[in-house]
Amino acid sequence: MRSVQYTAHNDIALLETGLAFFPALIAAIDGAQYDIYFETYIFADDDTGRSVADALCRAGQRGVKVRVVTDWWGTGHARSTALGVAFAAANVRFRAFNAWFKRGVARTHRKIVVVDRAVAFVGGINVNDDWYCDYDPGKRLPAPRWDFAVQVRGPLVAAIHHEMQAQWARVGHLGLMKRIGLFREMRKDQAQEGDKPMQAAFVVRDSLRNRHTIQRAYLHAIGHAKKSVLLVNPYFAPGHKFRKALAIAAERGVEVKLLIGVGEIKLQDMVARSFYPKLLDSGVEVYEYRKTQLHAKVAVVDDDWSTVGSSNCDGLSLFLNQEANVVVKDHEFARTMRDHIRGGIADGVMICREDFEHVGWVRRCGYEVAYFFYKMAMRIFAIGYA
Repeated sequence: MRSVQYTAHNDIALLETGLAFFPALIAAIDGAQYDIYFETYIFADDDTGRSVADALCRAGQRGVKVRVVTDWWGTGHARSTALGVAFAAANVRFRAFNAWFKRGVARTHRKIVVVDRAVAFVGGINVNDDWYCDYDPGKRLPAPRWDFAVQVRGPLVAAIHHEMQAQWARVGHLGLMKRIGLFREMRKDQAQEGDKPMQAAFVVRDSLRNRHTIQRAYLHAIGHAKKSVLLVNPYFAPGHKFRKALAIAAERGVEVKLLIGVGEIKLQDMVARSFYPKLLDSGVEVYEYRKTQLHAKVAVVDDDWSTVGSSNCDGLSLFLNQEANVVVKDHEFARTMRDHIRGGIADGVMICREDFEHVGWVRRCGYEVAYFFYKMAMRIFAIGYA
């Protein structure tokens, strides 16, 4: 079982929403001199998408080696084709991940950028307009989509760059023996640097090298929590182990607060609500975020453990798709993240156990049926979900 490998002496800045993320991203791209590796799930055809695409084209035209990977399903076939044409004209190389599901059903849900091996961005923010719903681009949101990313400088960038080089090779036409060699190389753990300031780790999930790495990072942190667990996620449908870990932490006196996004996918809301009674009975505080679209996948445990990334707490992210999170061990970063989360909780609606006493048996049965079919689907497509 692979462990989380931390490196020290990193400088990691938290970026809230596209208002902070995209200016920093475009500035880094415009300052690039050598190479850029870029990966995202959605690369929209809107003002935000065009501004990022233009920056990547400018970099390619001035001789920077630019490599872009987008998910074929998340970005769409037509948009992927158009990006490929535009990028080719600007000397930018482009690949769509798993077009037409030729390599199974898994998607790349990661959002990662590395520039000149000096600065990296990792998080949950797609390349699209904050003010418009990502599953319905014509629907304007009441407030900017709530999401986070981190800007990373320091030794951790090398690990992120290494992963991006490998991903570019994997998405291309790599022969079997080269894939085996790449798999063996990527399984090598990096040396730990000990207890030093601003420790951080880059944690990825895939179906071969790191099938359970992100979930294990969460479970280890929750299992060792002494004071508090604050978790924010738009799609909450983890397996039994994850839910049990939250319940056990609450039962031993840890403050456990769970902020969940709702109103996006009705079936997803029903699945999440099927878990509420047992979570509430164990002492977990559950809040629903209804201010705008919640897309953040962040958490803080106690005073020094935080994570920001692309991984939802559901079967698709924890057991099927390719995901990437940064885990940070640092008091100041945790304090900043905690302040943001508590602000989100203040904007949420607290769910009380009494609320379910007024829910009719038809709706309660609907929650259970939704979870049953979701669980069956995950057991078919996502090995390890239980």
